[in-house]
Amino acid sequence: MSHQNCIFCRIISGAIPSTIIAESERVITIKNINPAAPVHYLIIPREHSNDMRDVTDVQTRDEMWEMVRTLALKLTDPQAFNIISNNGSAAGQSVFHTHWHFVSGKNLYSAGLSL
Repeated sequence: MSHQNCIFCRIISGAIPSTIIAESERVITIKNINPAAPVHYLIIPREHSNDMRDVTDVQTRDEMWEMVRTLALKLTDPQAFNIISNNGSAAGQSVFHTHWHFVSGKNLYSAGLSL
């Protein structure tokens, strides 16, 4: 299911150009156009869902995790990374299509992130 006004659905359909890093049957990974680190990718399920609570397909979840593993194995030194998923506007989500940020090459905690 695609949503006409969803930027990620439009990217997935090819209506908006993007730099594809990797893809599988159910998941696409693109470069973030406003990176917060030297490596900043977006892992996006092809099927529209608002946030992680809406991803009910086990194969999609498995492919998202496998995409993380694939990207992590390709990292050079340091082989450290963050996976960030904002779910809901109160958590900072601004694009309401499930996606994970794969971030590497910068220590987000030394840059001010605190959990």
